[in-house]
Amino acid sequence: MRTILMSFVQNTDRAFFSSIGPGGIPEADYTALLEKTEPALDWLRSAYEKNELPILRMPETVDDLPPVEATAKKMLEGATDLVFMGTGGSGLGAQALLQLADYNVPGLALFRPSPRLHFLDNLDPITLDALLKKLPLKTTRFLAVSKSGGTGETLTQTISVIQALEAAGLGADIGKQIFGLSEPQQGAKKNALRALLAPYGVPFLEHHTGVGGRFSVLTNVGLLPARAAGLDIKAVRAGAAAALKPILDKKPAKEVPSAVGAALNVAAANAGKNVTVLMAYADRLERTTAWWVQLWSESLGKDGRGTTPVRALGPVDQHSQLQLHLGGPKDKLFTVVTVGIAGKGPKLGKDLSERCGEPGFAGKTIGDLVAAQGRATADTLAKNGRAVRTIHIEKLDEHALGEFLMHFMLETMIASKLFGVDAFDQPAVEEGKILAKKYLAEG
Repeated sequence: MRTILMSFVQNTDRAFFSSIGPGGIPEADYTALLEKTEPALDWLRSAYEKNELPILRMPETVDDLPPVEATAKKMLEGATDLVFMGTGGSGLGAQALLQLADYNVPGLALFRPSPRLHFLDNLDPITLDALLKKLPLKTTRFLAVSKSGGTGETLTQTISVIQALEAAGLGADIGKQIFGLSEPQQGAKKNALRALLAPYGVPFLEHHTGVGGRFSVLTNVGLLPARAAGLDIKAVRAGAAAALKPILDKKPAKEVPSAVGAALNVAAANAGKNVTVLMAYADRLERTTAWWVQLWSESLGKDGRGTTPVRALGPVDQHSQLQLHLGGPKDKLFTVVTVGIAGKGPKLGKDLSERCGEPGFAGKTIGDLVAAQGRATADTLAKNGRAVRTIHIEKLDEHALGEFLMHFMLETMIASKLFGVDAFDQPAVEEGKILAKKYLAEG
């Protein structure tokens, strides 16, 4: 089955028993589950109309963009470095977008235009200490992100930054060098991040109270770093709107790519495929796969339900994971993502190709090779009885990535209804946070 959005094509034909034999998903189970997504689609439409799920309104929202533009402009004034502090959903979505601006692209990231971009999404004392010593603090701007304001990692990083600025004689400029993003103060409930930064006059953007961290990429959490990196944030939201459109247009489930993907994943789980692999053949989707792992894990892993997400990057992970995927247990659903790279990159000369014993390389580009590898991986998996879904994005830009990200958020929300879990809480995670603060206090 091929389902088409504005920016990509999804194909599930090689996921089923009828096409790949043993190892495929029973098509009758998938079809029954696809029918069961109809109530989930009704729920999404109702939630949109009643504004009960604000994430569904983000694609059309415009009134929050001027503050994002203004803050990005202030952050960039005289800046050589931008440091983003926010863990989990407070950082991964922004990183996914910023890869379009060459952030964290292997071998190329150091050559992107100033300012340099740094994400402190993982708390590591050696890394933080070394970075604060190497940064030109006077020309560095910091963004601290925490929805609740109480995230321990972000608070301790922010304290460390304040101390470093004060030690460098820059204490008077803290209100111009640090920016905050957190929920507005709610009554007597303390917002620790706001309380920490208020004495310095640090300006804050307000984190949407109705959008959790792992769904926040379309809010200012993702769009402020993206705008600071020079990306078209309106196009990101327009792409997200395109992913939502088939649902709002009341298309049947079989014509809604996110419903098809959700039914496929749950049918795979019912067939004993408790691992779902997202393998993207593009450096600029590597952080997107990391964002997706959190989205899927934290939204669906509850009450003994859900599947384990595994991310992979092609072609490199053909050399690290593919042996297991082809020769190991048939307990996985694969989503292979390719982009329109055929004909791009260096062209390989005839003489050198022949010299290394690969005359077939002659006249081909690197893009031709990677495109062939992505196609070959999907075909090989299917021929070996592995359930495969493919997604092809012809042009990877802000619109396409916004559509892709929204597709997976919708797919996750629909899957949560099929699994019978709440996609928006994370009770197990909260317990660990409480214990960590307790152990720290106890020494």
